[in-house]
Amino acid sequence: MPQFWWVNHKQTVRQEIDRQYLWSPKTSSNGARNRFYDNMRAANPGDLVLSYANREIGYVGRVAEFAFTAPKPAEFGSTGAYWQNEGWLLPVFWTRLDPPVRPKAIIDVLGPLLPNKYSPIRPSTGDGNQGVYLANISQHAFDAVIGAAAFNAVALARGGANSLTFQIVKEELEDRIEKEIDRDDSLERTVRHSVIQARRGQGAFRASVEAIEPACRLTGIANPALLIASHIRPWRSCETAQQRLDGMNGLMLTPDADLLFDRGFITFKDDGEVRVSPRFDREDLRRLGFGDLVWQQFGFSEVPISWRTNAFAPAQCAYLDYHRRNVYVGEPP
Repeated sequence: MPQFWWVNHKQTVRQEIDRQYLWSPKTSSNGARNRFYDNMRAANPGDLVLSYANREIGYVGRVAEFAFTAPKPAEFGSTGAYWQNEGWLLPVFWTRLDPPVRPKAIIDVLGPLLPNKYSPIRPSTGDGNQGVYLANISQHAFDAVIGAAAFNAVALARGGANSLTFQIVKEELEDRIEKEIDRDDSLERTVRHSVIQARRGQGAFRASVEAIEPACRLTGIANPALLIASHIRPWRSCETAQQRLDGMNGLMLTPDADLLFDRGFITFKDDGEVRVSPRFDREDLRRLGFGDLVWQQFGFSEVPISWRTNAFAPAQCAYLDYHRRNVYVGEPP
C-alpha cells in the first residue's frame, strides 16, 4: 500500500514541479535532525504527494524513486541560501489538480483527518505550519483533498517511467557537475581530465582501485573485463578532486553488484559484512544470482553461512561510513 504525503514548498514550488522532484537539506540549519527532511528517505516509489503552496494544493504527485543524495539544485538560485549544499533529491512525477484546492475551504472536513503531530497545516484554521516540509498524512486526508478536484489519473500512474529513473536523474546531475569541473581553472588541466574520467570508473582512478581491490567483493570475479571501478562515496557527492581520484574510495564490482551498490540497495560494514536493504525485493536478489549467498538478516532457507567479505582498510572505512549513512536505502528513518 502506498503512503501519502503533503509537501509545503512555496519557496521552490515552481522549480520542483517543473523539474519533477522534491529536494531538501539533510538536517536543520543548526545540524539537528529534522523529521520533515527525514521523511524524504521514508518515501517509497508509488507513494502519492500533495503539493501545497500559496495557500492552495495545485498538484498531486507520484514518487518515482527512493530519495538519494544530490547537491542543491542550481535553479534554486539564491532561494534557501542558508541551506546546506548537499541534500536529498526525491524524483516525483507531478500532474495538475483542477481546480486547485484551498484547504481552508474544506477545513471542517479535512482538519479532523490531519495528524495531531507533524501536521502540515493547522487543523483548526487551515493556516500553514511554518518549518514543515514533507509531512505524512492519512489516506483519508489525501482523499478529502483530491475528492474536491480532478486530475489525470492515467498520467499520474504512468508518468516519469523513463525520465525519472535513478540512472537518468543521476546522469543529469553528473553532467552538470562535470561541466563545472571542466570550467574550474583552479585545477590543472590533467587533473580535470582525470577527475572526469573517474566519473565513469576510468583512468587513474580505476588503476588505483584495482591495486587495492583486485576482485569483486560480492562475486569474487577478478577478470578486469568484467569489473567496474565504482566509487564508495559517489562521484557526484565528493567534495574534492582528491576524493574523486582516491583509490580508497573505490571498489571493483561486477555490473549487477555495481548497480546495487551505487543505488544503495547493498552496503558493507567495516568488517566486510554485506548488508542488503530491507526495501529491496528479495526475489529480485535471487534473480540477480545472489540468492545462494545467504544472509542471516533475511533468514534465507539456504545453507546457513554468513555473507561476509574481508575487512576493509581504515581509509576505506571512512568512505563506507558515508555510504551507509547517505547512500544505503535502509529502514525508513
